[in-house]
Amino acid sequence: MPHKDEKGIDVESVTSRRQDVLIVEKQFHTFAEPPGELVLESGAKLGPVTIAYETYGTLNAAKDNAILIAHAFSGDSHVAGRYPADREGEKPGWWDFMVGPGKGIDTDKYFVICPNILGSCMGSTGPASLNPATGKPYGLGFPMMTIGDMVTTQKILVDALGIRRLHGVIGGSVGGMQVLEWCVRFPDIIRCAVPIATTMRHSALAIAFNEIARQAIMADPKWNKGEYYSGAKPGMGLAVARMIGHVTYLSDKAMHRKFGRRLQDKETFSFGFDGDFQVESYLRHQGNKFVNRFDANSVLYITKAADYFDVVDRMGRSGPLHENGGQKIKYLVVSYSSDWLYPTYQAKELVQTLKRSGQDVSFCEIEADCGHDAFLIPDERLTTLIGGFFDGLA
Repeated sequence: MPHKDEKGIDVESVTSRRQDVLIVEKQFHTFAEPPGELVLESGAKLGPVTIAYETYGTLNAAKDNAILIAHAFSGDSHVAGRYPADREGEKPGWWDFMVGPGKGIDTDKYFVICPNILGSCMGSTGPASLNPATGKPYGLGFPMMTIGDMVTTQKILVDALGIRRLHGVIGGSVGGMQVLEWCVRFPDIIRCAVPIATTMRHSALAIAFNEIARQAIMADPKWNKGEYYSGAKPGMGLAVARMIGHVTYLSDKAMHRKFGRRLQDKETFSFGFDGDFQVESYLRHQGNKFVNRFDANSVLYITKAADYFDVVDRMGRSGPLHENGGQKIKYLVVSYSSDWLYPTYQAKELVQTLKRSGQDVSFCEIEADCGHDAFLIPDERLTTLIGGFFDGLA
């Protein structure tokens, strides 16, 4: 059984093994109770705040073997393993091939923490949470938050766990943005950082796709200016938003290989709008799945936070900001050759910025035709790369 510190926070993971399967339970940390609300970057106050998280492995006596994993925009804290109540055939955590005993992020060596981001709907406080002032869901009354605010809540959680130094922070996509924000806000406690398939700030193209997704949601009559929790969800708008996003996560080659122009369960065109092609059926399926698991308002807030994100100037500063007790953070920047949402040239800009400020940085572009989501697909090259990087600093 896990033991707790004086604040009642678990300092060992709530995990066990069942027939070589990692079993994990979701945990929660609540803070910022009024009148001590959390002050966000916008100046707004929010409290209480709950952050859902999961932990794996055991925190060592020195409390310096912790690795924080930051998830992508629609992800959650369930990074690996299975829940006790999972039925046979249910999928494990979203990075199960990477995290676990003997894997790239080895839970026999490291204490892994994966928090759910602020503004999400997967256990952490967000627009769907109850506003204590009204007793109703926040909706658009939820204050706008930033990537920086997400990281601030994660730092509060890390502090509550009694951890004063992180062996590493790692994440892909929006998770990679959180990694970079960690490095500019709290460089003194981070030993190494692995931003994957990410950027220092959104391009106009990335902002444009996010805006189209937001408009799709807000154009749905059932969205009702964010006040839909007591009635029907804006399912059509949310599904279209997910379809738009999903296209940016793939690549031309991946879509050609997976779908081509093949028809779905028919031999000829319908000469209508029912969806003739496999790719149409696939996108509709992805959209409908998303409606069943995610909150439309959370999409609005998280995509806007990603659009606001910009650490170009802060990553470029030299001097004590990036010093870690006299030792600089070691970076491993990873990109994918077919990622057109956050192309390799943006990763190289990050590498150049870090090098100009004297940082210790390594870079790897992985050849893969799967597009932006390649980091979520099992790949021994990525597993070996990350495992070697973390273990080389152990």
